[in-house]
Amino acid sequence: MNAARRLRVAAGILVLVGLAGIGLVLVPPYAANFKLQRYLNELIDDPTTATQSPDAVRAKVLSRASSLGLPLAPQDVQVTPSSNALRIDALYVVHVDIAGYSVDLHFRPAAGGS
Repeated sequence: MNAARRLRVAAGILVLVGLAGIGLVLVPPYAANFKLQRYLNELIDDPTTATQSPDAVRAKVLSRASSLGLPLAPQDVQVTPSSNALRIDALYVVHVDIAGYSVDLHFRPAAGGS
């Protein structure tokens, strides 16, 4: 194998390792958001949720978010009851640092009728 080919292979491996490293940093917040979204859907599908007060539902959402390590504050969760349905909206930002570069990931999980 000549030197140029070895250099290209090494560069390719470095790029793949870099992408894998970025993935390791970015995947956990997205996975936690997916779990929170699934929980919101479960809450909406549970008929007893519609009978609870908005504050009780908000407390459940905040508890789950806390257990997932998500930075969700009470003012970030909106619970809107309607005639026979409920809508839950949340908005939060996860700050991620990647090798000297920082990015804010904005998440907006929501469930329920409009």
